[in-house]
Amino acid sequence: MQKAIAELKAADVGELHFNEPMSLYTTWKIGGPADVMVIPKTKAALVDTVRILHSHRIPWMIVGKGSNMLVTDKGIRGAAILLGEAFESVRFEQNQVFAGAAAGIIKLSVLAGKEGLTGLEFAGGIPGTVGGAVYMNAGAHGSDMSRILKQAEIVLEHGELATFTRDDMQFAYRHSILHRQRGIVTEAVFELAYGDRKEIAAAMATYKDRRLKTQPLQLPCAGSTFRNPEDGYAARLIEEAGMKGFRVGGAEVSTQHANFIINTGHATARDVLSLMETVQSAVREKCGVELVPEVLVVGER
Repeated sequence: MQKAIAELKAADVGELHFNEPMSLYTTWKIGGPADVMVIPKTKAALVDTVRILHSHRIPWMIVGKGSNMLVTDKGIRGAAILLGEAFESVRFEQNQVFAGAAAGIIKLSVLAGKEGLTGLEFAGGIPGTVGGAVYMNAGAHGSDMSRILKQAEIVLEHGELATFTRDDMQFAYRHSILHRQRGIVTEAVFELAYGDRKEIAAAMATYKDRRLKTQPLQLPCAGSTFRNPEDGYAARLIEEAGMKGFRVGGAEVSTQHANFIINTGHATARDVLSLMETVQSAVREKCGVELVPEVLVVGER
């Protein structure tokens, strides 16, 4: 690790933070320390970072807003890479949007609406980044990233830049090729349609109001904990299994939305994982359905 750190410093890739608590970077406010956190200052610096880490066989993971991630209590061995201001740019060219991977997807949807572009309304309540949304094929209200992505620029694990088209991404429900082929989204290009600004704003307001009424967004959480099974809703199954409000340590199945697990103030990753397993077991026994986690669990077990 020390040789890799020395090379990263020599290459002047950006900020380096050691033993950085990941609880500062996840919406659950949970997670042990990362050995090193790298915040690359440019795209070229990101390429250098990945190349150096790969050459020294240092494991790495990417961090966005941490809104769909559970970091274990032991933390992350190797490097966590955080994309900062250098990757937050947004520009519009006619009906296309060029967005940096660190741009907030909610902010992007608002900006698109102000430009009179429709297609991103569904993302107006997704508390993540463009890169994370592309990686997960994030979606809501009957739409997702696969409907609007034209192409994405990606740094591959050997430290080379590549451009993936929508077809290259092999999108499926909450899934993309990046779940199998490691890489970091640096920029995404979305192809939207022209629409009525008032209608776009009204749709976004409706979605926002629904989320505020039905989801515990005022508490530390990570969005939907489990994927919706075919022809059903995870929240409904969890309720039927009698798990709404169930607690393990500081983690609780939300009484407002059963597919959200909230941190009541002192939850550990172990609490959350134990609660997830308990919910899965209850739903399996009561409903005969195997719930699949939507959140990513990362770090040393």
